[in-house]
Amino acid sequence: MLVLSRKINQSIIIGDDIEIMLVDIRGDQIKLGINAPKNVKIFRKEVYEDIENQNLEASKYTSKEIDVLASFIKNKLGKK
Repeated sequence: MLVLSRKINQSIIIGDDIEIMLVDIRGDQIKLGINAPKNVKIFRKEVYEDIENQNLEASKYTSKEIDVLASFIKNKLGKK
């Protein structure tokens, strides 16, 4: 792991097009500003891990279970 020291308004550059700037320090928290292309997904680590876990759970369903759920949804939507 690379560890860098930065002061407020100082940045680091990742690759050619991602900049991370230290925006503020208050007590034991810091604020980071991130400039990156729109196609780069940026998540807090705990959110990213939650998304991965949800995707893993969703992938456990069989195609038969998915077909049953799809039929149920189609029937419910068709009745409205």
